[in-house]
Amino acid sequence: MSTPTVEARLTTPFGFDSTAADVIAGVDLSGKTAIVTGASSGIGVETARALAGAGAAVTLAVRDADATEPLAEEIRHSTGNDAVSVSTLDLSRPDSVVAFATAWTGPLHILVNNAGVMAVQHLTRTEGGHELQFATNHLGHFALAIGLYDALRQAGGARIVSVSSAGHLRSPVVFDDIDYAFREYDPFGAYGQSKTANVLFAVEASRRWAGDGITANALMPGGIATALQRHLPLGYNDEAREQFRQAGSRFKSVEQGAATSVLLAASPLLDGVGGRYFENCNEAVVVESRDGGIGGVAPYALDPENAERLWDVSLAML
Repeated sequence: MSTPTVEARLTTPFGFDSTAADVIAGVDLSGKTAIVTGASSGIGVETARALAGAGAAVTLAVRDADATEPLAEEIRHSTGNDAVSVSTLDLSRPDSVVAFATAWTGPLHILVNNAGVMAVQHLTRTEGGHELQFATNHLGHFALAIGLYDALRQAGGARIVSVSSAGHLRSPVVFDDIDYAFREYDPFGAYGQSKTANVLFAVEASRRWAGDGITANALMPGGIATALQRHLPLGYNDEAREQFRQAGSRFKSVEQGAATSVLLAASPLLDGVGGRYFENCNEAVVVESRDGGIGGVAPYALDPENAERLWDVSLAML
């Protein structure tokens, strides 16, 4: 593992309590296009709402388009922006990703890779034979970005937002056994591995595509009670709240949880910035161990050699 390049830590006027509306205030996205995956619930909805409220044409990329259409209509009504559409996308199915990317026309200015699954309790594999969390959280979004590369390049200054998690501190990408063919399956370890992959993708995408004006950053949205926890036992959120309290933090509202995503997607403070990991609307500090903490970014998640290796491995897995 090589040492990540040390750059000045980027800070902003925003913080833990900032909302998506706060960070996008005064930003005009008229004439720009955006895709938000997993925008049928949770922070995906508020991310899409904020971008639409700033004038962007927003596509909600979701597994069930029909069920999400009423939500899209509500966003149109609340923002006064009719350019809010819904398209079907199942990130665990490569054919669905290809179909979505192929159908896209014109430039794409903002891609928010927000959808995800968390802590699936039993080892589950996709039709392609890959562990479900890694396949959905990383591989699907990786394939989506690759498929939309030309559209991102055409935008001139496109941004990719990779929604990761402090869960990445639970595990690096275990390249020798990504799909749990040999080691015992661990729901949170698998989730952590996929979230580390989200950060590494941002690092390598920024390196490879910088010449095309494309930047990518990753983030931890915070602790938020959403449908993401649907695979977890009853009482998990109460336990998580207590863990956050002991660490000197607390859960966020959905509007606060979407703030860092929206900051990375739209704020002029992030112009030209790529390959970094943010939390609470500021770049996170690098930590050398978990020590029971819930903040910071692991060195292995920013390591350029890991990032390049993951890119090559992901292409092979697809």
